[in-house]
Amino acid sequence: MNPLLVCLIALFSFPALAANKPNILWIFCEDLSPWMESYGFPVNAGKTPTLDKLSKNGIRFSRCYVPAPVCSACRSAMITGVYQTTTGTHQHRSSRSPEAAIQLPTGIKTLPQLFIENGYSTFNKGKDDYNFIYDRKEHYTADTQKPTPTPGQKKGFYGKRGKADWTTLPKEKPWFGQIQLGGGKTNTRKFTDKVDPATMKVPPYFPNEEIFRQEWAHHYDTVRVTDGHVKNILNRLETDGLLKNTIVFFFSDHGNNHSLRHKQFCYEGGVHVPLIISGPGIEKNTTRNELISGLDISATTLALAGIELPDYLHGQNLFGDNYKARDHVVSARDRCDYTIDRIRTVRTEKFRYLRNFMTDRILLQAQYRDGQAQTKRLRELHTKGELGKIPTWAFFGKRPSEELYDLKKDPHQIDNLANNPDFTDELKRHRNLLNKWIKETGDKGEQPESHEHLRAIYKRWGSKCVNPEFDIFKKEEAK
Repeated sequence: MNPLLVCLIALFSFPALAANKPNILWIFCEDLSPWMESYGFPVNAGKTPTLDKLSKNGIRFSRCYVPAPVCSACRSAMITGVYQTTTGTHQHRSSRSPEAAIQLPTGIKTLPQLFIENGYSTFNKGKDDYNFIYDRKEHYTADTQKPTPTPGQKKGFYGKRGKADWTTLPKEKPWFGQIQLGGGKTNTRKFTDKVDPATMKVPPYFPNEEIFRQEWAHHYDTVRVTDGHVKNILNRLETDGLLKNTIVFFFSDHGNNHSLRHKQFCYEGGVHVPLIISGPGIEKNTTRNELISGLDISATTLALAGIELPDYLHGQNLFGDNYKARDHVVSARDRCDYTIDRIRTVRTEKFRYLRNFMTDRILLQAQYRDGQAQTKRLRELHTKGELGKIPTWAFFGKRPSEELYDLKKDPHQIDNLANNPDFTDELKRHRNLLNKWIKETGDKGEQPESHEHLRAIYKRWGSKCVNPEFDIFKKEEAK
């Protein structure tokens, strides 16, 4: 072989190229709203020093909205870069049994798979929580957990959490990794620097009672504790000599789980999450205020590693030459556990539009938080007729088919403008944006969930399944 050719091959072989590629780390939180001073929440002023420093060393995106306000649907979208409603992974906690198994559409790959194909090592320390069947070995090159297949399936993983991190990876390769943090689910019992609930002012859709102030204060506490967890991760990266060559993404799968109008719902608090990107090549001490989709995180992650973006992605590279700021972001909610619903929402510069497809059921229909003290108290006050006009409307009133809110004037989204003649044009504009999105992305939420999938849900949750879609299974049992 020509000696020059041999030298060129050696020069451009993978190890040589890999040395110039950054590591990329997702610090992926659960249930965490951006309740930090930099996002306009002064209660936590000075209480999140690590996240504040991360922002100063990178870019803070003030308006990032995830594709779904619940974990598994959002995570299924984020890990593919494709709307969960397009891939059929929109129903929360799907693929948990053989009869309800879902495969990703042919040709769609996850981010870990794409990274592996491009010479990266991968890991995920924590939960996956995807609504499709997959082989963990095809996604993570390092994992101390043995795959636990769904019964009767060769592929599938649910329940166990990955334990590997960068310390288990070969040093000659760059890596893409995820570290999952509890975020809003974090236990704060041993945390001492807590917010005094008495100082909390709750939104007008909650009664001004201690129990609701406690829930509000608790979420501030979880943000403070999360800051400490992020500090530990960054310190470990620095100790291992990796921080200078690692791009860090900090974000959450959806909003606060301590507010009954945040997590699982399509109001601002359910889909607005923090997003900070910091690391080599990233501009420092910068804030970007344009509308961002969580799916842009997926596309940007690939782009920063020099990986060609698949044509099917619904996000875009936030640092690309052809980047174009969005004028709207769409999010979607479908079945959550045993609670069947379908909601779509469009966020534009000034407004939030919601479309409720199942107006026969109230917002606070039977759901997984029914055992929580705040939920019990709301139901108790409602039964006694002591709840108040706004909370009664928000949680127990007949849901309109459309909602439109001016977020500048009405940040808590309690003054529905959908029937206001002064906003007819805005209503039509948002309605058309959603109609176009449903058509162009192939929203699979338009089709009801299959009989087999509903049966699997009923088999798992039993008497908690009170929606009329489950009546057929109750009748079968009664025979």
